[in-house]
Amino acid sequence: MLGLPRATEINKPLPKKSLFEKFKPNAADRKLFDDQINRLSIVAEISPETVSVAASAEVSTIYVIAVTMKTADCDKKNIALLSNLIDQRMLFVLQYGDHARLAVYRAKKVFISEEKPTDDWQLNLSGLDLSVVWEHIIAQIASIDLAGGKDIDATIAENDRREKLANQIAALEKKARAETQPRRKWDYAEEIKRLKIELGGNTNE
Repeated sequence: MLGLPRATEINKPLPKKSLFEKFKPNAADRKLFDDQINRLSIVAEISPETVSVAASAEVSTIYVIAVTMKTADCDKKNIALLSNLIDQRMLFVLQYGDHARLAVYRAKKVFISEEKPTDDWQLNLSGLDLSVVWEHIIAQIASIDLAGGKDIDATIAENDRREKLANQIAALEKKARAETQPRRKWDYAEEIKRLKIELGGNTNE
């Protein structure tokens, strides 16, 4: 799976019932999980024993979890729940039919890739140790540019900041178009201009 070396392959089911009994999620989380997810299995272990990459102080193993879905979409809450309950670095392969998306959890955020035929996925393992490999896996899934030695968490935080600003600008522009009072329209325009400067974009109307 994912073009990983054969040495990484394992097959260890993760029964939902056992997960529920061990970690005891609340009723709402359990229902959402059960409604969308059919079964889970550990299908690969990326570690110094299976690939020629050293462990780091933070990361000794990366697990690949195959998630057989009941629905085409997976609520990000399910990925966050698993990631918070199980203290491991985990890459989730969300399989629905013969297609799959990849998902990871980092910096309190869930990233889900685009969908591809499952057999088309090829994971690139690059880095001198497993911490770097893990960061590059996240970057591949989240489409994050780590060129020039960028810090992944700082990049995620900056992307979040820019996304929030863009959403604020879009909401204000919608209000400005609907506003009939000249003074309020001018106030909106000034606030939009300020936010665009903060975003680093074009302030021309």
